[in-house]
Amino acid sequence: MRVGLVLGAGGLVGAAWLTGGLEALAGETGWDPSSAEFVVGTSAGSVIGTTIAAGVPPWLMTAYFLGEDVFEGVEGVEDAWGRPVRKGERRAGSQFGLEGRLPPIGPGSWRLALSTLRSPRRHPPAALVSGWLPRGVVSTQPIKDVVRRTVPEGWTEHPNLWVVACDYATGRRTCFGRDDAPPADLADAVAASCAIPGFYHPVLIGGRRYVDGGLWSTSNLDVLRDEGLDLLICLNPTSSLHPPHAWNPLEWVAGYTRAASGRRLGSEARKLRAAGTEVVLIQPALEDLAAMGPNLMSREPRERVMRLARRTVTEQLSAPLVRELLDGLPAGDPDKVRRPSGPPSSWPAPADLAARVGPRPEAGERAGGATA
Repeated sequence: MRVGLVLGAGGLVGAAWLTGGLEALAGETGWDPSSAEFVVGTSAGSVIGTTIAAGVPPWLMTAYFLGEDVFEGVEGVEDAWGRPVRKGERRAGSQFGLEGRLPPIGPGSWRLALSTLRSPRRHPPAALVSGWLPRGVVSTQPIKDVVRRTVPEGWTEHPNLWVVACDYATGRRTCFGRDDAPPADLADAVAASCAIPGFYHPVLIGGRRYVDGGLWSTSNLDVLRDEGLDLLICLNPTSSLHPPHAWNPLEWVAGYTRAASGRRLGSEARKLRAAGTEVVLIQPALEDLAAMGPNLMSREPRERVMRLARRTVTEQLSAPLVRELLDGLPAGDPDKVRRPSGPPSSWPAPADLAARVGPRPEAGERAGGATA
């Protein structure tokens, strides 16, 4: 069975939901998400997708980012900066520091802004606004640091990890990792995929500036339409099975965004099904939405969201039609799809799992990519 895995955009909170959801998916089906023939990630989904593609089990991701002592009794484990690893880093990727230079006055991308005026129908809704926003000043370096914990340089060994970003001048999407995309360091590509216009500083790759892939679509399922897959599994944090009726004006924007994301997701899924690919869509339930809140860049709800997603996604996977579609998934390594019992010191090959945090790069290798 040829399987694709698509992980959508969703900020810090969406990343937490994806992590808990993937643990539920692996545990309930016995399938290893890293074995997917294609892994496509957009924004937050590119961070989680990169970690999955690098071979990190979802249960280990969850335990690590919940701050558990997952390497108890395992000696000599260091992160990419040579620091001893014991308990997980709860703040990973959520530090917000300034880029260090003032952006130009006016729209962040004059070319994109003027293009949307000339031909508004040729651009997705998010692009109509993004070019006019001032250029973001928040550094993407913490995002790059998260990627380099698992892939210190270059690209992951997974044959088809695609990271979706958008050209800041044209608004068109680019799938880094695909044969027709410009060459890029994985950390730079993921940072570009996460670079929300007006917030994060755009990322320079091959002489061009790139921003968040959610500018084109929060899901980007349709990039796999012509790959002849048997099954595509998509976890999309920014749509919902049951969109709530928001009475709070602060939640109107979030509600509108979720509705637009859901319509785009449905349209893309229909294209895949028309091409002969079965599609399983996993989305936040009402309980998830209440925990996530309207601000997807908030640090506060991440632990609660991650724990809740393990239950709500498990419930979605129990639906008869979903179970039927997932029954043919190949079985994965038991130690990767489910958390071993007992303390970490008793886990099978604990040192091998610990090493997946990432080998220590040389000083020049952790210098990071250029931004402009």
